[in-house]
Amino acid sequence: MVSYRKYLVERTLTFIISMFFSITIVFLVPRLAPGDPIKTALEQVIVGGGSEIEKTVEEYKRMLGLDKDLATQYIFYIKELFRGNLGYSIMYFPTPVIDIIMRAIPWSIGLLTTTTILSWIIGTFIGAIAGWRGEGSRFFNILAFIALGLYVIPYYIFAVILAYLFGYIIRIFPLSGGYTPGLMPSLNLEFILDVIWHSTLPALSIILSSLGWWFLSMRSMIINVKGEDFILMAEAKGLRKNRILWKYAFRNAILPQVTGLALSLRNVVGGALLTEVIFAYPGVGYLIFTAITNMDYPLIQGAVLFLIFTTCFLNFAIDILYPLVDPRIRYGEE
Repeated sequence: MVSYRKYLVERTLTFIISMFFSITIVFLVPRLAPGDPIKTALEQVIVGGGSEIEKTVEEYKRMLGLDKDLATQYIFYIKELFRGNLGYSIMYFPTPVIDIIMRAIPWSIGLLTTTTILSWIIGTFIGAIAGWRGEGSRFFNILAFIALGLYVIPYYIFAVILAYLFGYIIRIFPLSGGYTPGLMPSLNLEFILDVIWHSTLPALSIILSSLGWWFLSMRSMIINVKGEDFILMAEAKGLRKNRILWKYAFRNAILPQVTGLALSLRNVVGGALLTEVIFAYPGVGYLIFTAITNMDYPLIQGAVLFLIFTTCFLNFAIDILYPLVDPRIRYGEE
């Protein structure tokens, strides 16, 4: 018990320190970029220029606290952060940053949760069959080679290829957006099918890139399990091959795969930022991209900080819960 308390304290301190440095970096990086975010935003909407823009720029800087020195801005930023206030977006002023992030999160979670689970199911079951029946089979050897290729290719490369083939050449799927402009978001069948149609290419790029790993890992675990005594005993009893595979081998090999799925689900918010940018998909990744291109400091800070906090918190939760689930872990002791 004492050992677990020490482990818990260490992980909690690591989480707090990681968040502190993340908050500081997220605050500083946008301000180190050249340019004036207020002026950039206003030049896009104000016709003319000169003193009119300069007066408006100064007024907006005062309202957003950007007229202070860097240290004062940082202290104000930390104080507001502890109050749960992420500030107001410059692009969409006076909309609060948290409201904009909340509108983007469901798109990222929906896309990445679905694709992660689908790739896990497909890769795990095909990998189990390949590991059980694949020895000496040319078909399954070719399948393993293809899976290795899928594993080493980044998901955004698949995104570009799919966009070019099926969005530009063949034009089966749309190249951008989460749904057809003008369509009212609702839970009716028309809107749901339209969302699925728009998300097919982004989803497929993520599934293809992660499918290879799930296939290879499950195939390897099934091959290892095949030599265990309980499998040999089941074969000696004359049980059917399929029964041995699914009732004995699969059930024992699936445990690390389930752990891998749990670890993968911690990335459901920010795991495919470039895919969202490539397809202009209205998730957190595309939100950060548009915020950066428009130098929207508060929105950049809020969105990036949200991703960092979510990832750190889920890592922290897994770190403190996993030793309770798996008794083989002894918190670093001999």
